[in-house]
Amino acid sequence: MTARLDCSGPCVAGRSMRLCVLILCLLPRFGWAVSYKQGDPVILYVNKVGPYHNPQETYHYYTLPVCRPKEVRHKALSLGEVLDGDRMAESLYNIRFKENTERQMLCKLTLSEKEVDQLREAIEELYYFEFVLDDIPIWGFVGYMEESGFLPHSHKVGLWTHLDFNIEYNGDSVIFANVSVKDVKPEPLEEGGGGAGHGVGSGGLTVTHTYSVRWFESTLPHSRRAERLRDYSFFPKTLEIHWLSIINSLVLVVLLLGFVIIILMRVLKNDFARYNVEEDGGCDDLDQGDNGWKIIHTDVFRFPTYKSLLCAVLGVGAQFLTLATGIIVMALLGMFNVHRHGAINSAAIVLYALTSCVSGYCSCSFYTQIQGQRWVWNIILTSALFSAPLFFTWSVVNSVHWWSGSTQALPATTVLLLLGAWVLVGFPLTVIGGIVGKNRAGNFQAPCRTRNIPRQIPQQPWYKHTAVHMAIGGFLPFSAISVELYYIFATAWGREHYTLYGILLCVFVILLSVGACISVALTYFLLSGEDYRWWWRSVLSTGSTGIFIFVYSLFYYHNRSNMSGLVQSVEFFGYSLLTAFVFSLMLGTVSFWASLAFIRYIYRSLKMD
Repeated sequence: MTARLDCSGPCVAGRSMRLCVLILCLLPRFGWAVSYKQGDPVILYVNKVGPYHNPQETYHYYTLPVCRPKEVRHKALSLGEVLDGDRMAESLYNIRFKENTERQMLCKLTLSEKEVDQLREAIEELYYFEFVLDDIPIWGFVGYMEESGFLPHSHKVGLWTHLDFNIEYNGDSVIFANVSVKDVKPEPLEEGGGGAGHGVGSGGLTVTHTYSVRWFESTLPHSRRAERLRDYSFFPKTLEIHWLSIINSLVLVVLLLGFVIIILMRVLKNDFARYNVEEDGGCDDLDQGDNGWKIIHTDVFRFPTYKSLLCAVLGVGAQFLTLATGIIVMALLGMFNVHRHGAINSAAIVLYALTSCVSGYCSCSFYTQIQGQRWVWNIILTSALFSAPLFFTWSVVNSVHWWSGSTQALPATTVLLLLGAWVLVGFPLTVIGGIVGKNRAGNFQAPCRTRNIPRQIPQQPWYKHTAVHMAIGGFLPFSAISVELYYIFATAWGREHYTLYGILLCVFVILLSVGACISVALTYFLLSGEDYRWWWRSVLSTGSTGIFIFVYSLFYYHNRSNMSGLVQSVEFFGYSLLTAFVFSLMLGTVSFWASLAFIRYIYRSLKMD
């Protein structure tokens, strides 16, 4: 049987907690098959319910007036499952391996008027439920609603009191399971309603819940049962693969890159030919009677303001580049599938903690190279640059979930576990990486020396202003991922299962390539106007892609989804802001290093004595 680790257990401190966090990531990848014998009990867990159009607004199944055991016993969950809002508990369903059951009574309930109203409201909001049998999710609607006619208007609401479970098996393992209500009549919930075997009295509405279980043999092996679940469609299949659109986007991006590279190289070739005419001139004599990027060689490597913040951005950006690459590689290796609940969440948390050393090293190393003195403050700023906005956003979102009673609100033990992972793993690794980076940092490699007195910058035309560069540098990388972005949103904010990790890797590489090339082009135009303030400009120009991504999230919310309500909206916009911030950090980092490499190249290529 697949092992699970209880996030609410004693894994609270020190080395044990670190080991706990790592195991939480590694365990979901194995997915061992559970073997059953004829007549063995197969536990069915009830999990959560929620509005159909709000995937992140979920509540415990037992918050509804349904059949429940006298003592509710919850299943031990992994960290990823808890973060995903799972709250699995044992049910009253008695299911035995390869034994069919017909019209078995589950329980008889007498519903008060308040409970009937609660069920009616849930059905009108299209509540669906999720059960889990042998790690296989089973979905179904709580009830049935019918709207018909205008005059006279008909509004019917009914509760499904009978469920048919259809389970497929191969040998001694379960392959697939679903639930159906075919040929079943719902129990009317209108006042005065009632069907055969049900009565309405002064005590309320009496309903009898029943179920049937039917077993079917399958030829699909257990190792491929994820394919069966992926092909099953309870939710609408909105994740259609538009290969032509994706290929068209890739072709346009390749043409754009080729255009930028060819044009820029030809312009640079002419510049080098013109600037290197006087072979006896040294680097300090290049500003005699000329203009363009050559004349600012004594200022182009002048260190920027807000050094510590710049280095923190570069460090955290490098961390997320490493994390994103690791997640995609793990997905390509098949470590995430539809049966591994919350595996990506667990992996992302562990990788974020472990890659903290990358942010500390990159930030403090470059901070030392550009003659920064407050390296301790730089490490603290690097550690808090993303974790502080994340904690604030999570606090708001979690408070809203807690207020509404949603299962997305994290338990106190899970909060302590995550806080401990950052305090005992993430922050110490940031400090260690920063100390190593400071000690191993060399001198800043500048082809030309910088004069003490800065050169006056001429007035720039409107098309070279920061806002224009941010608009150009943000839109082009966004256009490279606009098609794939829909699939990512449909997966993150819907119930789709993303499987095109190979295409995702290609789009990720193209995104970084476009960001680098656009940054180099914009930096060249900036330097050509004798403006040497490229440090922050290179970060902001392509980092503005995050703004376009957030604007797209607004478009997706209003035009591509049916999400509504305070709970879903707060979570969507809160985490969409964080996602846009992460993209800004990653692309800003790539943009900066591409611009720095380009500037070093062109000034090193000038002939000097």
